[in-house]
Amino acid sequence: MVKEDYLEGIKSWSEDDRPREKMLLKGPASLSDAELLAVLLGSGTSKESVLILARKILKASANNLRELSKLSLEDLQQFKGIGPAKAVVIGAALELGRRRDLALAMERKVIKQSADAYAILKPFLNDLTHEEFWVLYLNNRNQVLEKKRISKGGLSGTTADPRQVFKIALQLQATGIILAHNHPSGGLQPSASDDHLTRTMSKAGDSLIIRVLDHLILGSEGYFSYSDEGRL
Repeated sequence: MVKEDYLEGIKSWSEDDRPREKMLLKGPASLSDAELLAVLLGSGTSKESVLILARKILKASANNLRELSKLSLEDLQQFKGIGPAKAVVIGAALELGRRRDLALAMERKVIKQSADAYAILKPFLNDLTHEEFWVLYLNNRNQVLEKKRISKGGLSGTTADPRQVFKIALQLQATGIILAHNHPSGGLQPSASDDHLTRTMSKAGDSLIIRVLDHLILGSEGYFSYSDEGRL
């Protein structure tokens, strides 16, 4: 069968089969988000095709893959037609995407600007529904020695103990650190407590000759940098 006949034959196939065949013929980049999700799901229900199911899931996530990645396995199973096996497949695919972002980010280990730090931290903090506080530890060439999660909190906040932060810095012989935490609400403006913590960390760093180079706040639309805004 020539390729033209093969393509013509697709029109007579069930809707469930078309995304995967389209991917074979044209590659994954040719598929929409719904079609890619349909390939992962494999099948729909007796009452709706896999494409309709995929579109329903995406619609519930505001047609935003970042919002989709925030759904837990339990959340996914609330959709009719999604059992534990399909939920696991979706979760595994999203996790692979996150790890790919992380691998790309870690190739850029020298921090020259706030965007470099953001690229490293984004895979860890961007899709969380709770606050976490992280620190990047740098040497005197601004190379990342280590990244550490210092604390994990709730929806509205988390705390960070300067003693713990700088104990690790001394162990690593770091000469600079970059502080970071996320705002699950998506807002980027620092709070009064964020300002206070930044000042406290900076003073502690000055006494130990370990510079606080920046404090990033990550939200759904990007990040806020204390250094970029001249507030360090």
